[in-house]
Amino acid sequence: MTLLAIEALQRIRSGGLTLGFGVHQLRGAAVPLLAKAAGYDWLFIDSEHGAISTQEISQLCLAALPTGIAPLVRVCRGAIDEGTRALDNGALGIVVPHVDTADEARGLVEAFRFHPMGHRSTGGPSAQFAFRPPAALEMQRTLNTELLLIPMIETPQAVENAESIAAVEGIDVLLIGTNDLSLEMGIAGQVGHERVQDAYRQVGEACRRHNKVFAMGGVYDKEWASRYIGMGVRMVLAGSDHGLLLEAATSRAKYLRGLAGAEGS
Repeated sequence: MTLLAIEALQRIRSGGLTLGFGVHQLRGAAVPLLAKAAGYDWLFIDSEHGAISTQEISQLCLAALPTGIAPLVRVCRGAIDEGTRALDNGALGIVVPHVDTADEARGLVEAFRFHPMGHRSTGGPSAQFAFRPPAALEMQRTLNTELLLIPMIETPQAVENAESIAAVEGIDVLLIGTNDLSLEMGIAGQVGHERVQDAYRQVGEACRRHNKVFAMGGVYDKEWASRYIGMGVRMVLAGSDHGLLLEAATSRAKYLRGLAGAEGS
């Protein structure tokens, strides 16, 4: 049985630009359909900052898989149980915030990869195979190969250790959390600051040397998104549901109110 949404995983790994739709407020089965219709490749289901339950994560993952959208779940730092449950119930990748060292990255591999790479327990319902998985050994080998494991680089320490983090076997993507990184640097919100640019250069070079995908979150203005994509970022969290909704709704309201004002004049 073929892994569902594997084409999205292959696009992410191929080095082409892929876009993520952040899920923070929305919960319904229409979310992945809307994301796909809008041209996105993966969901970023946020259980670190979003008030989302295991059941809701599972339902979003199950809804995403048949659409070809890859459901990725961000768990809280140290929340191994949240991550393994998400993987057991349809997630195609786990994002972990504030990974600062190679030892911490190796701990993620231990927790979220099956033997021989790690020690993740088996026995989940294999939703990624539409509940008709291949034999156990093949299933585990496929999931070890295809599922994405994504540490977030969010501190100066993590930037300095990017080379050794990227070198860890079983890590697929390094994702800069630009907002938290700038906060930790004492320059909160300054996503184009020279120190942030230097961090992007350093992490990008580590990704290139170790054949890891370079990813970005927290940069939504055109200028800096363009510059960092030019530095090699290929996996982009393009925005979250509430922000995208507010942007579109505000623009529409402004336009319509402007028509009424034009009539009055």
